[in-house]
Amino acid sequence: MTGLDLEKDALIEVAVLVTDSELNVLGDGVDVIIKPSEEALAQMSDFVRQMHTTSKLLDELPSGVSMAEAEDQVMEYITAWVPEPRKAQLAGNSVGTDRNFLARDMPRVVSHLHYRIIDVSTIKELSRRWFTRAYFQAPAKSGGHRALGDIKDSINELRYYREAVFVPSPGPDSAAAKQIAATVSASAVD
Repeated sequence: MTGLDLEKDALIEVAVLVTDSELNVLGDGVDVIIKPSEEALAQMSDFVRQMHTTSKLLDELPSGVSMAEAEDQVMEYITAWVPEPRKAQLAGNSVGTDRNFLARDMPRVVSHLHYRIIDVSTIKELSRRWFTRAYFQAPAKSGGHRALGDIKDSINELRYYREAVFVPSPGPDSAAAKQIAATVSASAVD
């Protein structure tokens, strides 16, 4: 994106990796550069311009495709692995903003996605509060602020939290889960 302002900023790169329930990537994914308007490039902040210069994304923008072509490529990949509408979930770090840009620019993609989101940043923040040792040992990111690299980082981070924070299988049995629910309900926030 050329920034985070939905009113004036442009979507300039989209990448998608579909995973199974074990976080194995299905297929090769899709990574598309979208050619923005000159106005979108002109209003980009120095911070964002430097980030996209360092990542070499700005160099690739002239050969980008239209938004319609990008949406077609994304839909082709997603529906190849998750053909049924409203089953695929958007996942990644801080993906609420991503969803807003997708809703504006790629409505077919958003209408195909489930309404639930898997936000790895939420898990990270909860780990920072409740599992600090795990939080501080989380793997370093290497995506370089590029869409595909950031998605790979998110998948790796979620794999890490699954192993370091979430109770491994089989987890509590039904009786223990019922007791935990009762305890939480007894002290529920009103």
